[in-house]
Amino acid sequence: MTARYCSLPPQPAPAFAPGLAAERLGALVGGRRTWVNGTVLHYCFFHGDTEGSVIPVPGTGRTRWVPWGGAKEQQDVVRECFEEWRGLGIGLTFTEVRDRSEAELRIGFQLGDGSWSAVGRDALRAGVHDRTMNFGWDLTAPGERATALHQIGHALGMLHEHQSPYAGLHWDDEAVYAELAGPPNHWSRDRTFHNVLRKIGPDEANGSVWDPQSIMQYAFPPGLVLEPEQYRGGVHPPGTLSPADKEFVLRRYPPADPPRPPALVPFRSVPLGLGPGEQADFRIDPPETRDYTVGTFGDGDTVVVLFEEREGEPRFLAGHDDGGTPRNATIAARLVKGRRYYVRIRLYSARGSGETAVMCW
Repeated sequence: MTARYCSLPPQPAPAFAPGLAAERLGALVGGRRTWVNGTVLHYCFFHGDTEGSVIPVPGTGRTRWVPWGGAKEQQDVVRECFEEWRGLGIGLTFTEVRDRSEAELRIGFQLGDGSWSAVGRDALRAGVHDRTMNFGWDLTAPGERATALHQIGHALGMLHEHQSPYAGLHWDDEAVYAELAGPPNHWSRDRTFHNVLRKIGPDEANGSVWDPQSIMQYAFPPGLVLEPEQYRGGVHPPGTLSPADKEFVLRRYPPADPPRPPALVPFRSVPLGLGPGEQADFRIDPPETRDYTVGTFGDGDTVVVLFEEREGEPRFLAGHDDGGTPRNATIAARLVKGRRYYVRIRLYSARGSGETAVMCW
């Protein structure tokens, strides 16, 4: 019996303006799924039984509800695999969030739906209530951790290694179709062609040399590959990140420069004449997306909180909203150009009332 395989959904071919030079066209094709280096990729898991899919029950004419939520043990495997990719020192950061609207990568665990992922920035095409990645079987089973590493590889923009034009694999096509039509995959001929037999372009390949040890390489049983002769007995990658995987992803996402100290928000100092219990709000419009220091505050009497406005409502972002600001407390956060923020300053007690200065913006 063959292994269970990742099944990528077909995507429409990109349309480019006619007359582009070959070098320019190759760069556009190769980079269209690549994240901007330095991006913070937020991921979230679907939870519980409230979100899922209605699927048909074969042979009954009925349907059933299948939730997208996954157990903590399944989620932990995915968390560990994100950390393994990040641990290479790549120029991307992975951050888990609970709010779907904040996540570029939304992960479900629908059993029976296969394991798959959007490739790179294709995830941005999915609606906020849709999955961009799914795991359709138990990731804690022996050898299945490789499935999570593989899907995160897709999320980074990598494609299937066996479909590389440099692989030089000569398939027994009908044997491949027959193998994938049976259990546990039950694939149609179109799905098998798209995920196995179809060759991708050189500009989309993970490298210029085929890597049979890649985490993006399927394992294949004997009888499917005719040539090269040494692979007639099957292809058996180890299920770990290969040296070529690491080299490729570090070349695509080189280590970021050492972090700069947070910049001061470029706004003026504002002297405030506040009495006990009074407050004032001031808007911040960051000129670029980066880490900022709103200011260093604190005599124990002032509450200073940074909010982000989302859908017309304030959302706590940073600061001290549960009592007086500690002495010499620094309020710092990543602010995104084009979003609206404001700082709320409230005198916390009668002691020290009068002139309260908000410095450094």
